[in-house]
Amino acid sequence: MLKNEEYTGTVCALGTGGEGIINIGDTTVFVPYCLTGERVKFKVLSVKGSIAYGKVTEVLTPSAARVQPRCPVFYKCGGCSLQHMAYDKQLDFKSKTVQNALYKIGGIQYNVPPAAASPLQYAYRNKLALPIGRVNGQDAVGFYAPRSHRIIPVTGCAIQQEWSQIVIDCTLSFMRTSGLHGYEEESRTGELRHIVARKIGSRYIIVLVAVKQVNASLLADMLESSLGGVTFLLNINGKNTNAIFGDKFITVSGNGFFTAEDMGIKFRAGANTFLQVNDGVRKELYLQIVKEAAGAQVAVDLYSGGGMLTALLARTCGCAYGIEIVKEASVCADELKELNGLNGRMINICGKVEDKLAEVFASTQGQNRVVVCDPPRKGMERSVVKAIAACGAEKVILVSCNPATLARDLGLLTGTLKEKDGLVKVLPPEYAANTAPYRIEYVQPYDMFPQTSSIETLVVLKKNG
Repeated sequence: MLKNEEYTGTVCALGTGGEGIINIGDTTVFVPYCLTGERVKFKVLSVKGSIAYGKVTEVLTPSAARVQPRCPVFYKCGGCSLQHMAYDKQLDFKSKTVQNALYKIGGIQYNVPPAAASPLQYAYRNKLALPIGRVNGQDAVGFYAPRSHRIIPVTGCAIQQEWSQIVIDCTLSFMRTSGLHGYEEESRTGELRHIVARKIGSRYIIVLVAVKQVNASLLADMLESSLGGVTFLLNINGKNTNAIFGDKFITVSGNGFFTAEDMGIKFRAGANTFLQVNDGVRKELYLQIVKEAAGAQVAVDLYSGGGMLTALLARTCGCAYGIEIVKEASVCADELKELNGLNGRMINICGKVEDKLAEVFASTQGQNRVVVCDPPRKGMERSVVKAIAACGAEKVILVSCNPATLARDLGLLTGTLKEKDGLVKVLPPEYAANTAPYRIEYVQPYDMFPQTSSIETLVVLKKNG
């Protein structure tokens, strides 16, 4: 197979990112924006041994599942990957992604049900984060193209809520009026790097990221006039980094934060407050977690962030411990505890989960416990998996945005994987007789991110014996 040559083939399956998989001779080609069963023409962009990557040039035989994308820059922007796929097929695809990961990585055979649908298939995101730069000599606000920092200018986004268009329009208008320009990474010129906004309830927290302190009061006034209920901050980030925020925040208008309420829990919302981007799915997921935890004397919430789920668990169980390494998030969790009158029922601990877990388990020994764990994409540290396996909790509830690391952690907890010069799958006869501490009660994916290949998965484990 040769680079830049065009070939014709039939898509036999989809990869984990939703890209079509086409076999040509001994070469496996990954081609985005194709669907299973389609016959397509594609141009080869790169070849690495028996693996190649291509770009579709023509769909010769479209699948019945193919639909017209809503977004005019869908095929250029790196934000979505599945707008060309009917929504029911997206749910099936995501379910199979989880099921395949469990089996291929974790050695777990489980018939995963279709992903729970999002109440909104479009316009569901409550958070917007856009780079600001220059395209063809003009200031631009947009999204990065796939695997690059090349900005695709946009005036709106199909998966963002409608207010995102106002934020983009105001930002572009502000640059035209103020004489401030988008940041160019190669030359390191220009002042403005990102615009970040989140809607919580009926109010907005909006942050302009600049390389130095600039006068942003005009943009704050424009956004307040157009949206109302805006607290606006300027963030200074002059470092050569991919991180969006720098360390310094300056409040331009409003208080820089506000008190909000979600699912009956009051919390203080600021620029760094973490909330899942899909309000409807977040509520369904959290309600199911709380339902599963009901009746426990103690809930232990690992990687607990700002404490929203810990507070919900504290109201449901006798008490709840939250362990979180990020100091700012742990401080927010303490503020949340005070706001909701949960002193004595909600205990927040700042530190590494792997360092703090043993003392929490030791102090709650003998009580009916449930462990809730929502780790980062890399999954749990091996020491955390071992501590959970030995803790004796009646239930372990796992939430994951990464099927691969979820499969690895589940395999260790349920005995389908063991450590022997690395991770080794346990053969079925041996697994049938294993004495693993936990067994899977059920697995349910949730479509937190429609139109993308990402998936959130809830797994409930029950103690064996």
